[in-house]
Amino acid sequence: MRAQYGAFESDLRFGASEVYLHEMPGGQFTNLKEQARAMGLAERWHEVARAYADVNQMFGDIVKVTPTSKVVGDMALSMVAAGLSRTDVEDPARDVAFPDSVVGLMRGDLGQPPGGFPAAIQKKVLKGQTPTTDRPGSRLAPADLDAARAEAEQKAGRQVSDEELCSFLMYPKVFTDYARHLREAGPVHVLPTPVFFYGMTPGQEIAVDLEPGKTLVIRCQAIGEPNEEGNVKVFFELNGQPRIARIAHRESAAAAPRHPRAEDGNPDHVPAPMPGMIASVAVSEGQKVEPGDLLLTIEAMKMETALHAQRSGTIARIAAPAGTQVDAKDLLVAYAP
Repeated sequence: MRAQYGAFESDLRFGASEVYLHEMPGGQFTNLKEQARAMGLAERWHEVARAYADVNQMFGDIVKVTPTSKVVGDMALSMVAAGLSRTDVEDPARDVAFPDSVVGLMRGDLGQPPGGFPAAIQKKVLKGQTPTTDRPGSRLAPADLDAARAEAEQKAGRQVSDEELCSFLMYPKVFTDYARHLREAGPVHVLPTPVFFYGMTPGQEIAVDLEPGKTLVIRCQAIGEPNEEGNVKVFFELNGQPRIARIAHRESAAAAPRHPRAEDGNPDHVPAPMPGMIASVAVSEGQKVEPGDLLLTIEAMKMETALHAQRSGTIARIAAPAGTQVDAKDLLVAYAP
């Protein structure tokens, strides 16, 4: 297991007596540490741990399981990032911006602890909102499974299984992101785990079973140097036939500037239909357009393509001005909602 997933292992591989001070659940500890690192607070981890203990007591020493433990962690990170102490947060005269997860907790979205939340902090967090005291699930409308399946299949662009429908009902955004990745990258679940996570090395050969009776033999021959866009050329054989592919180099691509992508299914986003360079832009931000109006033109391999408005609306943003090099599905123009 360590050989395959070592890159994702927590850097804490031993017990720590600090748990008696902050009382974080084990899973929350590693997640919160990664959040702190992403926010640039890795060097202030001990402050985050102390703030976690303070927030827990401030919220009434609640039962900390997913997702309540995350709410406590969100507030702890917010306090450390803003330089706030528990006294500052509880001060009625001091205005504090609370994370949305904290507002939801105090509103009763996750239920209530025995005896309720401490009245003073709940009042300050909700800023006049009335909390609920019933079971949150009792307010949910019955699920329309047929409608939900239709929506899931529209987002996935294919039929979905019952298991995938359940995933969509519980975690719609996660399922949508998964479906998009599957649509763009193909059935990556058939790849060996180390190859999926770390890629192949020159000279390495693998056999991939797509389905019974259909096997691909892939041999990596060479990997080029990253270009200015953070991409590399990979030379490989597929069932003995030489192939070349251009892919993003993980380290270089992370540092290279990336053009924003159009959101799948967002009617306000106009995506690039192909890679190319923006030759001209015919509209400006704030301009109203009607169906058929020219938006811009894309030039690729001496071929120019004109993009026209598909609906009426107001242009809110020109994401790709003239001269911009774009890839397929990059965001070009955004309408005002």
